[in-house]
Amino acid sequence: MKKILLIVCFSLFSVVGFSQTTITFHQSNLPFLGVNYQFGERFIPEFRVGTDTFLSDLSVELVANYKFKTTDRFEFYGGIGPRIGNFDGIVVPVGLNIYPFEQKDFGFHIEGAPIIGFSDDSIFRGSFGLRYRFSKN
Repeated sequence: MKKILLIVCFSLFSVVGFSQTTITFHQSNLPFLGVNYQFGERFIPEFRVGTDTFLSDLSVELVANYKFKTTDRFEFYGGIGPRIGNFDGIVVPVGLNIYPFEQKDFGFHIEGAPIIGFSDDSIFRGSFGLRYRFSKN
């Protein structure tokens, strides 16, 4: 499992040099890092890896996000995807990316995401964080 995770992480981070790749950090009670690559104008799949204090709490998410509204200052999105690891289930993120600066590569974001567990348990994760988008140039 660890070898597969390392291969997936290496593959995702190797596309960072291409356009429309974004790296995110989400701070919450379940913090995580994300890497996404935008296809077209609205579809943004994102691979997320989260852990708490111990690596044994490692969780992986693969979320298909869709941008509902885009302006020159913000993007409103929603998505759905599986979560495997510390709390297995389906994650349904809804968030807002904010780009307050003239150059649109660095920004902030807020996100709310219910995680519907495969058992009867469910939790709600709220997060905020930083976002860096690699430009096309």
